Amino acid sequence: MEAVDQIINAKWIITGDENNPILEDHALVIHNGKIKDILPINKISENYNSDSIQNFSSHAFLPGFINAHTHLSMNYFRGLADDLALMDWLNNHIWPAERKWVSEEFVSDASQFAMAEMIRSGTTCFNDMYFFLSATADAADKAGIRGCIGMTVIDFPTAWAKDPDDYIAKGLEFFQAYKNHPRITPTFAPHAPYTVADSTLLKIKELAQTHHLKINMHIHETADEIHQALAATQMRPLKRLQKLGLISPQLIAIHMTQINDEDLQILEAERPQIVHCPESNMKLASGVCPVEKFKTLKLNVALGTDGAASNNDLDMLGEMRSAAFLAKLSTHDSTSLSALEAINMATMNGAKALGLDNTIGSLSMNKSADFIAIHLDEIETLPLYHPVSQIVYAASRQQVTDVWVAGKQLMKNRELLTLDEKELITKAKSWQKKLSNLA
Repeated sequence: MEAVDQIINAKWIITGDENNPILEDHALVIHNGKIKDILPINKISENYNSDSIQNFSSHAFLPGFINAHTHLSMNYFRGLADDLALMDWLNNHIWPAERKWVSEEFVSDASQFAMAEMIRSGTTCFNDMYFFLSATADAADKAGIRGCIGMTVIDFPTAWAKDPDDYIAKGLEFFQAYKNHPRITPTFAPHAPYTVADSTLLKIKELAQTHHLKINMHIHETADEIHQALAATQMRPLKRLQKLGLISPQLIAIHMTQINDEDLQILEAERPQIVHCPESNMKLASGVCPVEKFKTLKLNVALGTDGAASNNDLDMLGEMRSAAFLAKLSTHDSTSLSALEAINMATMNGAKALGLDNTIGSLSMNKSADFIAIHLDEIETLPLYHPVSQIVYAASRQQVTDVWVAGKQLMKNRELLTLDEKELITKAKSWQKKLSNLA
């Protein structure tokens, strides 16, 4: 028998690999932060022993959820300005609040608060776009979570930088500091076609190619964005980005609700990654991402929450349910986007979008041990005929009991192990007092 770090037994393991097997009464064998093996529980003792053995006889194990688009620090703006159109919400509420309050301290505190919420709802990896990048990275380091952190670029000044060159310079400094971090992956994050000029986008494209970086951008989020682009450039944003050479598998196109046949031809030819943010898009009445059309083109579609200021949570279980229901409603087809496909969007598809699919996204041998346990022996999820269906259509984030990243346990029986819950709540209430005059 071989000695290993951990053996963790589960009633079900939803592996998320290409064949999508759902294993019953199996165990994960964890060693050096990776999945060494997956075996039936009754075969474990023939092959491995460990001083750390845990049993989860009423739980399903899944790959940790991957939130493929968010603005973590906007957690502190949750509920500040609701029930507004996107540009009213941004121009008259969120951007003024950011100009007044966003700082390194704000981002550090708000990021940790957001990471606590994500861990408590089963997210083990996030893709962020915000300011004061090192503050978010340091918070992720403390929390033990995995993160892709976008080097934001926008044409106008913010508390973070004064102009596009300043954003890029600070972004590259961040890249050099974190490019070899085991859990932090820098990316470029030009905000949107309507806030970044062609010259800056071309510079970002060149730097991204040089340093092999993904590019995140809000694209085709609202009808107004399309109308403004046509008036200003006589081109839809996707066409403009194609002419600039920005659309490729390295581009992560976020939202993508306003899509016509010309756009579909561009997407089929260039094959970017796509991130669907159903709840934010519904709340802001931005539109519906045509997931079924993207599936027909075999494009990779991941799932994100967007920021908590426009969602208003970081709950990927809720996002999966919303994505499935919205796909069925918008296509008038109840077979659209199955429960299993929704889970794949939140796991393996997210890993592919971020370029991390060799490391995370499925429970497979030699991948990082990033996984979660969901307790299904609850009134809300019984009787249980199909665990995947119950997870997507019935389970709540409160049923996520345990979370691991790279084999390290971040939450045990709903208790956070790397972050101080009481301290986080105290800081959030303190910031609430400061921000309340803007509500």
